Amino acid sequence: MTARPVLVHVTTTDISLELLLGPQLRAFRDAGFDVVGVSAPGPFTAALEADGIRHVPLRHATRSMALHHDVAALGELVRVFRDLAPSIVHTHNPKPGVYGRIAARLARVPVVVNTVHGLYATPDDPWKKRAVVYSLERIAAAASDAELLQNSEDVPVLRSLRVPASRIRVLGNGVDLGRFDHRSVDPDSARRLRAEIGVHDDEIAVGVVGRLVWEKGYREVFEAARQLADTSAKVRFVVVGPTDFDKADAITPDGIAAAEAIGNVTFLGHRNDVEALYGAFDIYVLASYREGFPRSAMEAAAMGLPIVATDIRGCRQVVERERTGLLVPVRDPAALASAIDRLARDADTRSEMSIAAVAKAHAEFDQHRVIDITLDTYRRLLEDHGIAVPARVA
Repeated sequence: MTARPVLVHVTTTDISLELLLGPQLRAFRDAGFDVVGVSAPGPFTAALEADGIRHVPLRHATRSMALHHDVAALGELVRVFRDLAPSIVHTHNPKPGVYGRIAARLARVPVVVNTVHGLYATPDDPWKKRAVVYSLERIAAAASDAELLQNSEDVPVLRSLRVPASRIRVLGNGVDLGRFDHRSVDPDSARRLRAEIGVHDDEIAVGVVGRLVWEKGYREVFEAARQLADTSAKVRFVVVGPTDFDKADAITPDGIAAAEAIGNVTFLGHRNDVEALYGAFDIYVLASYREGFPRSAMEAAAMGLPIVATDIRGCRQVVERERTGLLVPVRDPAALASAIDRLARDADTRSEMSIAAVAKAHAEFDQHRVIDITLDTYRRLLEDHGIAVPARVA
C-alpha cells in the first residue's frame, strides 16, 4: 500500500487550525493526505487529533512582536519539516507565512504553498509599514510555488512585488453553508436565546463577532453604542469573542467594563454556538480597520443578517452596498451609528437585505469551492514535481 503524502499546514495558533481551517483539513484528510497541523499548542489540538489530524507543537510561535521568537521558530520549523519529510507545506497568517515558507525551502520541501489571508499592509498604510511588510512578502514569496489569495485586491500588490502571475491564484474564502443555514433558525429557540443573553423584546440585537482587539473597530462600535443609547429605536450590542492578550491592542478588562457601563453593550466571551447567536441577531456589524475576507461576515450573510461594515478590502467583497448591507468609512463612529440606526428603524429594508445576503452567500461563499481550488493546486504542483497524487485528487 502506497504511503499517503504528508501535508503540513502551519499557523500561529491551534485555534486557527481548528476554527478557521478545520473543515479544509478534514477534507484534505479525506482526499488521501496525511494531514499535520503545526502551531503553538493549545486547547483546540484535541479536536484535530480526534479526527485523525496530527498536531506538532511549535514552541516559539507567538502572535506578539518578538523577533527573537520568530527567528527561533524558523529554525524550529526547519527541524520539524526535516523530521516529517512532507510533500507539501502550506502556510497561513502573516508571521508563519514568512518564516514558514523560508523554513520549508531550507528543509528542501518539494511543494510550498501559502495562503494570503489579506496582506498585512494595504496601499493606504504609512509607507514605513508598507516597506517592511512588502519587503518580507517579496522575500517569502520567492520561496513558494503558489500564492493563494483570499482577496483579489491583493493581486496587483503581489504583481508589483514581482511575484510571477503563474504563482498567483485567487482562492476567495468560504464557510460551511450547512452549519450556517438561515433555514435552521427556530423562532421560538431564537426568542429564548435572546432572553438568555439579555436582549429585550423591544430591542434590536446588533451582533459583533470577533477577537477582542481594538483593530476590529471596537472603539467605534462602543462609541456608536453610546450615541444610540438614548434613541427611540432601542438597540443592544452583543459582542461575541475571546480576549487576545497576546496582541498589543488587546481590549483590557477595564475597556470591557467601560463599554458595559454604556448600558446597551453585552459581552458573551467565546461561544461555540455562534450559528444560533446569528439567528438571534437582527443586524451584524464589522467595523474592522483591516480584513482579508472576513469569515464572520460571511457567516452572518449566510444566516440572513443585513450587515453594516467598514468600506475596506474584504468587507467590500462580502457586503454589496445597499443590497446586502451598508458600508461606512473606517474609524467613523458617527457614520457607523447612523447606518445601524437606519437599519434598526426599517424592518422592510432589513428583510430585503436578508434575502439578498443569503443569495450572495450561496453564490459566492461556499467553502467547498475553496477546498476544490486548493486540491487542484496541490495536484498540479505534485505532478510538476513528479510526486504521486492521491487517487481521490488525481
